[in-house]
Amino acid sequence: MIDAYELFAKLPKAELHLHIEGSFEPELMFEIARRNEIDIPFATVEELRKAYDFSNLQDFLDIYYQGMNVLQTEQDYYDLTWAYLERVNEDNVRHVEIFFDPQGHTERGVPFETVITGIRAALEDGKSQLGISYKLIMSFLRHLSEEDAFDCLEQAKPFLKWIDGIGLDSSEKGNPPEKFARVYEDCRGLGLKLVAHAGEEGPADYVWSALNILKVDRLDHGNRSLDDPELVVHLADRQMALTVCPLSNLKLCVVQDMKNHPMRVMLEKGLLVTLNSDDPSYFGGYVNDNFKALHDALDMCVEEAVALAKNSFTGSFLEASDIRGWHDLIDAQVAEMAG
Repeated sequence: MIDAYELFAKLPKAELHLHIEGSFEPELMFEIARRNEIDIPFATVEELRKAYDFSNLQDFLDIYYQGMNVLQTEQDYYDLTWAYLERVNEDNVRHVEIFFDPQGHTERGVPFETVITGIRAALEDGKSQLGISYKLIMSFLRHLSEEDAFDCLEQAKPFLKWIDGIGLDSSEKGNPPEKFARVYEDCRGLGLKLVAHAGEEGPADYVWSALNILKVDRLDHGNRSLDDPELVVHLADRQMALTVCPLSNLKLCVVQDMKNHPMRVMLEKGLLVTLNSDDPSYFGGYVNDNFKALHDALDMCVEEAVALAKNSFTGSFLEASDIRGWHDLIDAQVAEMAG
């Protein structure tokens, strides 16, 4: 009999919701801080790990941006990205579509070019050395103004050939998607893919706004969509991909107990839901860890494991032929394990 967790761990997967700054492990943070001679307010790695005890999204963001401060050079951004790629290679993640937050760096005086050059160099090495393909998504910080987002877009324009899409993250409450309607319209005109965080802490109305005003190609989180039955039907009919992050939901108290996580309900309702780690170093786990947490709490079955693995590619921005190829490989591996 196939164990669902063992199967999921062995299957190829894509990760579609990953903030590269959120993969910053404490050991690497201390190493880069020493290299750049930057003081951080923690004496040891253990002390820093204890600080990763959040009660809400804003508490997390406060330490998240504090950790960013040690990133200064192209090598720093390379090392950060390469460490993530090496780690997810262990989980058999074969394609990643990662977010980066340039405003969190440029506002500290780090040039946009430094940030994106270091990240992309590591992604290219990951592709050639580890066989992990990628898409790069530039996120706007929603607690800042739309004018700040336009300024970020201007800085990005010389590097658009390296950028596949744009996203919207940071504090959701009080920062509805429509705040960024004009910059999203411009990005659509530039041929960029559009995604946005909505329905994590914010209400289902934010999901409607992301769909109807920003006209996103994919929805990040989307848990609160279940509050609106009409919205659930709409998302299922459109097969709009949702990038759900279970351990993040638990850590930020979006759900109080993993046994109450809506992943199974989402699958049962026909939603194109995907499994992701969000900010793995802060939230306690990478992709396989997220599935294990669901498996332990909900007794996930083989069919659900296969669906989530396939959905990760279906919801990606890969070409249709590549998606079919991954689906075929998943089917072959499932058949081999069953045999």
